[in-house]
Amino acid sequence: MTTPKSLAVCVFCSSSGKIDRRYRDLAADVGTELARRGHSLVSGGAQVSCMGAVARAARAGGARTVGVIPDGLVSVEIADEDNDELIVTSDMRTRKGEMDRRSDAFLILPGGIGTLEELFEVWTARVLAMHDKPIVILDPTGVYGPLRELMKGLTEQGFARPKIWDAIGWTASVPEAFDLLERTQPRIGFSPEDYAEAEL
Repeated sequence: MTTPKSLAVCVFCSSSGKIDRRYRDLAADVGTELARRGHSLVSGGAQVSCMGAVARAARAGGARTVGVIPDGLVSVEIADEDNDELIVTSDMRTRKGEMDRRSDAFLILPGGIGTLEELFEVWTARVLAMHDKPIVILDPTGVYGPLRELMKGLTEQGFARPKIWDAIGWTASVPEAFDLLERTQPRIGFSPEDYAEAEL
């Protein structure tokens, strides 16, 4: 059996302190499994909520952690100074670009509008064949169920291409999520025909 290569896994997740404890526990489980499989972590650089939980658990398991946080949020989110590398950027866009650049794969946990923004940016880029990095949503409690239904409806109405489903994986358990991240991903083809109008 071939051992999967070590990946720099970017975890998008919540920095909210108002969420249920189970989501912080999920993030900690992700950090533990990431370390157990020999991967490294790229995260949003905060020590609070799920961001802090995943980084602490990853470090406890021996994984290298890289945090990327914009200067304006250092005091608001409380930067995680225990990261092996903490990068402070000028703004959110630069932060996302740096996280993307340093990552081999993306794992999305339940989160708010910031997490959704990060998800849609990497998902769109993969559909447009701008990268071929794995993207996996880990949603054991169904938080993203309405989002999945929304995307299905947009696909049925022609607003989204069917190939968006080839660009992402949906999972309900931590081991399954990492199995998908470690699997060779299909390359998403993109051509002018994707913009062709249907006959009226």
